[in-house]
Amino acid sequence: MAAQVTCSITGSIANITLRNDERRNALSVHLLGELNDTLARIEAHPDVHVVVLTGSGRAFCVGADLGAAPEARSLRRDSVEADTARLRDAARIVQRLYEMPQITVAAINGACAGAGLSLALAADLRVATRSAVFNTAFLTAGLSGDLGGIWFLTKILGGAKARELFLLPGKFDATRALQLGLVTSISDDEGFEQLTHDVASRLAAAAPRAARAMKQNLLDAAHLPLSVYLGPETERMVRSFHTDDAVEAASAFLQRREPVFAGR
Repeated sequence: MAAQVTCSITGSIANITLRNDERRNALSVHLLGELNDTLARIEAHPDVHVVVLTGSGRAFCVGADLGAAPEARSLRRDSVEADTARLRDAARIVQRLYEMPQITVAAINGACAGAGLSLALAADLRVATRSAVFNTAFLTAGLSGDLGGIWFLTKILGGAKARELFLLPGKFDATRALQLGLVTSISDDEGFEQLTHDVASRLAAAAPRAARAMKQNLLDAAHLPLSVYLGPETERMVRSFHTDDAVEAASAFLQRREPVFAGR
């Protein structure tokens, strides 16, 4: 079977591509397994600072492939216990994407729906081509939602908007996604590769240790009360202050030049 997930590393940026073109990058068990293995390799890679996730062809990911053969799907109706075990495995992949130390960007190049939208929501940032189309889609299929989509969207847009988009499913375009704050920027199709490159390069140019510490602050802020959060935030701030990169940033500011960070 051909690889359904590919990964290339350029400098400190890893580009991961979902490749199930004939099914618009639908999430087969095989694709999910490859994605998990790829993320595991990348999160342990000390020289990768940014991860870009995108889809091949004209879709980002349309979610689960409801028309695929049962053996290709996480949910098969063989038994409640087996379906639950497989879906929990899939959910752990999205958790890995959300919690990995690198800054993650979902480059949404086309249709993004259902569990595919959940996957995009797990990234730190999202950019989209103007032709991208979004849909929560679950309720239309008689399903309640998986892969953390409701949790992520509630964190990103708030409870009221998450309720609207999940309880009243329907297609919306990239302009609407930008207005909602679901994506940070959009571009025409011909400029999308450059937009993605520019965002990833800007992230990759940041001080690596500070960026990783900041991501951990963001993760902690989502669930810790302030009294608990402030302790590790203070420790990370002091550790980043004592890095060579912080010294370089201060020197560059005083010399009116761009800093060059070495990750030390």
